[in-house]
Amino acid sequence: MSFFSLASACSSLGVKSLSLTVQLGFHSNENNGFPGAFLSSPKKTKIKKFSIACSSSIADPLLVKAARGEPVSRPPAWMMRQAGRYMAVYRKLAEKHQSFRRRSETTDLIVEISLQPWEAFRPDGVIIFSDILTPLPAFGVPFDIEDVRGPVIQSPIRSDDGLKSLHPIDLEKLHFVGESLKILRQEVGGHAAVLGFVGAPWTIATYIVEGGTTRTYTTIKSMCHTAPNLLRTLLSHLTKTISEYIIYQVESGAHCIQIFDSWGGQLPPDMWEQWSKPYITEIVSLVRSKCPNTPLVLYINGNGGLLERMKGTGVDVIGLDWTVDMADGRKRLGSDISVQGNVDPAYLFSPLPAVTEEIQRVVKCAGPRGHILNLGHGVLVGTPEEAVAHFFEVTKSLKYDSSFQNHAVEESKLVV
Repeated sequence: MSFFSLASACSSLGVKSLSLTVQLGFHSNENNGFPGAFLSSPKKTKIKKFSIACSSSIADPLLVKAARGEPVSRPPAWMMRQAGRYMAVYRKLAEKHQSFRRRSETTDLIVEISLQPWEAFRPDGVIIFSDILTPLPAFGVPFDIEDVRGPVIQSPIRSDDGLKSLHPIDLEKLHFVGESLKILRQEVGGHAAVLGFVGAPWTIATYIVEGGTTRTYTTIKSMCHTAPNLLRTLLSHLTKTISEYIIYQVESGAHCIQIFDSWGGQLPPDMWEQWSKPYITEIVSLVRSKCPNTPLVLYINGNGGLLERMKGTGVDVIGLDWTVDMADGRKRLGSDISVQGNVDPAYLFSPLPAVTEEIQRVVKCAGPRGHILNLGHGVLVGTPEEAVAHFFEVTKSLKYDSSFQNHAVEESKLVV
């Protein structure tokens, strides 16, 4: 094997440095078309009755350790939207079960879809196939999903009368989420972290107020000034229900929870500070009181102007989108919090050597502790499965130099 040094892309990093050993190429595996990425599928198991406490385990998966900032041998990796339309096996299933609500609210289908990328690529995190709007009917907000328009809420809440339809979350109506997480926990064992997720109060409120998706957010943004008490009441209710939903997911088997404030980036920073941050902070506090050892990840699309404010919520991990340079993000956030991301999803359409180089760059910039490798957003439709396989294979070939795990150096080095 030949070795050569790559110039550091992050010499200005003000965090602990990184030394990695990378083995280029793939491990042999003759059972698939993508070398080294597809392993044998786990056998299906029936649900067994068991309870999972909100506590840490000696055998925590790699991703959980990295989320907590503990020393790990390499960066763990998963992808947002790693189960979905870019996979042929998913498209085939979707042809048979054409309703998204059916696919995301039926236990057997949830488990099957969630495990499709696990069976294909063996990521370090297996996220439940669901949607941030899934819990809405359980607290009084019915919705539909139309092929063209997407999510549609027939009765948006824009008045005090609209608030009367809200009620405490009925977790029995979300039994399929709990059942699926239990099965996923059994299926992956200790080989990967099972990930749950929720939408943040502001993001969920945008759908409830606007009546569906929007490009302008004018109705809810104007409500901040025309009906602030109404909006605060809605956000407070969502805070409580989302907190209970997170705890339910953890008790059902989720190792880690990601909070998606997907549309928080549509707010100016000072408005996000007022209309989103306090409610996320309260969620973190409520969940920590019940599940103190469960890592919480916060992701906002378009978060370049919010990083320091995001850190103030108290979450364990900040997800960076691809518009933030990882070196800059790490410098701004410091080394006392973990980061996630942030390869541009479009890189997966590039030649594989370019994908390899970008993975190496991002990992170097993130530093040797507290980094979960991910995309800066979800996997794009049409992404070649070969590129996804390559992403995970390269990540698994990375090795942190243990001598750098607990010592700061001025410049990170990557050895290939």
